[in-house]
Amino acid sequence: MNPQIITREVPPRAAWTLEQAGVSPLLARLLAARGVKSPDELDDGLARLLPPEGMKGMAEAAALLADTLAAGSRICIVADYDCDGATACAVALRGLSLLGARAGTLDYVVPDRAIHGYGLTPAIAELALAKRPHLLMTVDNGIASLAGVAHARELGMQVLVTDHHLPALVGDAVVLPEANGLVNPNQPGCTFESKNLAGVGVVFYLLMALRGELRKRGAYESAPQPKLDGLLDLVALGTVADVVKLDANNRRLVAQGLRRMRAGRMQPGLAALFTAAGRDATQANAFDLGFALGPRINAAGRLSDMTLGIECLLTDDGTRATELAKQLDAINRERREIEAGMRELAEEKLEALMQNPQLRGTPPAALCIYEPEFHEGVVGIVASRLKERVHRPTFVFALGADGQLKGSGRSIPGFHLRDALDLVSKRAPDLLKKFGGHAMAAGCTLVDPDAFAAFDSALQQVASEWLDEAALTRTLRTDGALPPEAYTPTTVRELEAQVWGQAFEAPLFCDQVEVMQQRIVGEKHLKLRIRQGQGQSQVLRDAIWFGHTEGLPERVRLAYRLSLDSWNGQERVQMVVEAAEPLV
Repeated sequence: MNPQIITREVPPRAAWTLEQAGVSPLLARLLAARGVKSPDELDDGLARLLPPEGMKGMAEAAALLADTLAAGSRICIVADYDCDGATACAVALRGLSLLGARAGTLDYVVPDRAIHGYGLTPAIAELALAKRPHLLMTVDNGIASLAGVAHARELGMQVLVTDHHLPALVGDAVVLPEANGLVNPNQPGCTFESKNLAGVGVVFYLLMALRGELRKRGAYESAPQPKLDGLLDLVALGTVADVVKLDANNRRLVAQGLRRMRAGRMQPGLAALFTAAGRDATQANAFDLGFALGPRINAAGRLSDMTLGIECLLTDDGTRATELAKQLDAINRERREIEAGMRELAEEKLEALMQNPQLRGTPPAALCIYEPEFHEGVVGIVASRLKERVHRPTFVFALGADGQLKGSGRSIPGFHLRDALDLVSKRAPDLLKKFGGHAMAAGCTLVDPDAFAAFDSALQQVASEWLDEAALTRTLRTDGALPPEAYTPTTVRELEAQVWGQAFEAPLFCDQVEVMQQRIVGEKHLKLRIRQGQGQSQVLRDAIWFGHTEGLPERVRLAYRLSLDSWNGQERVQMVVEAAEPLV
């Protein structure tokens, strides 16, 4: 579906205020269009972070951890099998060691996606029991693990839940696990200003609160308190990889982590991942974290064992880090091959679906795809790709190793996917075995492998009720025309130095151009030579449209971002096209 290209509005007063504070005119315009009103919001110093005391349950959780450390008791971390969960586990273990956990008292378990499913289940509680912990601490999971928390406590373990997901619903009521401690900015009654912390961010905040609790108890009267900023590279990676909203607080966390990476002050595992991905850590940006390092960590949880990813982030041995990063890179290459095959098959099913006369070539209000050969670890990626193509809430299902039909979904603005699943479960109580997630991403397991058609129908019904024509129209928000004098390597580097991401999108410009030349390169990309401007101000530019081979008319409106292309020691700016709109 071709998107409708629109231009962001720029509040002039906010842009002027930022310019007066010394921000370049172009960057001031971009930041103001994304809601930045004051130069204070650009201060990414650690002193500007929201204080941990504002999070509900934080003081009690810090006291519980402090008591556990004082007693020298064992702690077992229950991790998750994605990048957020892996970084949260590494931050917890490294941070607790810094804050005084005795040698040999820390351990972790991580569920296998195919065997255990997500979160602290009763089976994971049994697995953790073998580590003989006094305290079980979840990271990036646990808020909906009612049975797992109860079983862990029945087994004699204390449980501390740290999470950022939405709580479980029983009927219309929010139900929290009966844990000994619970920290989650999205639990009822929590007034913490940022609801967008990733799981790793919640753990980092808990460590800050624990250090404060230990300080109150006199732990640092005769010794300097440990510094936690050495963990911010991991916090940045997990935050970007989990695609949480980059509000001002999250941008500070990410900016601090990127600063450490560029200075070479990062965990050996991250340095090894930069090398394996062919990226320059001295120029690290959020794109590297989200599209190079994050996928390599995630690949372990999708196809293998997330223990590989966690160990890569935990090791202080550079040689071992390199070996683990190479393994993760190989798994990620395998993941890409599997994804390509699944995506091709899913698109064939989509094309067949679109032939339905009732649809008239238009995608349904929600898209559900199932193929028995699909790999359950990759369905979420395929759902994301299809969602981008058709701009519809999309679920892709696979038959799990346990014989259950498992789906992963991705959504569009205006359609809260977790709430949609909740409504489906209310209307068809015997359809979903379990579900959970966020507004934009969610997962579910069907009670009966033969219930796919019923789920498809139920989700379609909700989508048809909730989504109008405006919501179903894909829009691409741009920042308008790029001033000709800003088309320089300096501009590209200035933009790449900023933190962009979810809900704080990277700059996307839009200009009317003439297509002078076009050819296919690499069999699937469109290489363009275009002309911009009028009269004396006409200039020729290079552009490329990845993944597109269809020819363009002579006059088009291009939406594009800027990138630097280095060749033989020369830097050239090129346009990376995101969309094209013919001009009449």
